[in-house]
Amino acid sequence: MLVAAAGAALFGFADGFFALVLARLLIGFGVAAALMAGLKAIVLWFPKERIALANGCMVMLGALGAVTATAPAELLLEWTGWRGMFELLAAATAASAGLIYLVVPERAVTAPVRPVSASVSLRTIYTDPRFWRLAPLSATCVGTAGALQGLWVAPWLVDVEDFERAGVIRHLFVMAIALSAGALLMGATADRLRQRGVRPRTILAAVATLFIAAELALILRLPLPSYLLWSIVAAAGAAPVLSYSILAEFFPKEATGRANGALNVFHHGGAFVLQYAIGLILGQWTSHTGHYPAIAYQIALGLILSLQIVALVWFELPVQMLGYDLVRALRGRALRDSTRSSCRASAAVPDATLAINGYTALSSSPERFPPQLCPP
Repeated sequence: MLVAAAGAALFGFADGFFALVLARLLIGFGVAAALMAGLKAIVLWFPKERIALANGCMVMLGALGAVTATAPAELLLEWTGWRGMFELLAAATAASAGLIYLVVPERAVTAPVRPVSASVSLRTIYTDPRFWRLAPLSATCVGTAGALQGLWVAPWLVDVEDFERAGVIRHLFVMAIALSAGALLMGATADRLRQRGVRPRTILAAVATLFIAAELALILRLPLPSYLLWSIVAAAGAAPVLSYSILAEFFPKEATGRANGALNVFHHGGAFVLQYAIGLILGQWTSHTGHYPAIAYQIALGLILSLQIVALVWFELPVQMLGYDLVRALRGRALRDSTRSSCRASAAVPDATLAINGYTALSSSPERFPPQLCPP
């Protein structure tokens, strides 16, 4: 967070393009590290059954920043200007970092970390078939919500819905509140439904379906309140609350930081790619004083919508249809790497025990893919 504070301060004093870019890079690097640290702390402090609720609370508080970036920021700009606003942001961020350092306790480690946990590397995560069932859906939904709310909602409202600046700001304010409330609602819902046997993956599929329906209504320009539809779009941006909870079921506690970071690359990378793709599609039409026809926005969102539908179908396909041979091969490769390093780390433990422990960390279906002894 101190890095983010330095970036905000530099942005407030910058007087050139490269200084502004450097400042934004520092802000992005700092807040990304802070997000991953917060998610990691939740996994260490809370039981697995309450992770979704804790994630929802944290993302909800973080999303309040999006609320302040709308109407409150408009008022603050009139008082201090954009440079003064970033100076205030730098001071508040540095104060938050100091408060965390002085007040938040460290998690006491009562037992040594199992050797198998250290072997769950990024390579292991990226070769796990379960990760690739989740990543496309999570990336397309979260990335689309971020691309729209972060850049393209305002042009859509102006060019397609004919809103003035005041109406656009009101929509952005409502969307920011929806993002914050959606995070808390998803976390609380997942926490409550888990007690009834409903897992987070089921809720994620329902959220994605609702998101797709809202986008389809926007594309077809159905006579529904625009505040409602755009609020659903914004709330879908809080889907990582569910995605991170799903990852916590796949990997051991000590590896969740790496797993969350691996998935977050797709979230932010997807938002960047989709923002750029929408601009490329709109560029195929001739703009009139910076405005594009409604059909251009509809086609752009329609193409992205098709990707989300494919990702949802892939996410919901039964494992039987994916081919056991592929799943066994990918998981077996990760298992061999994990158990080999585990055997080298602790020769005093029987080989069979190490293999089973390593397999438990990598598989949720030991009866379908039985463990093997340590490879030579």
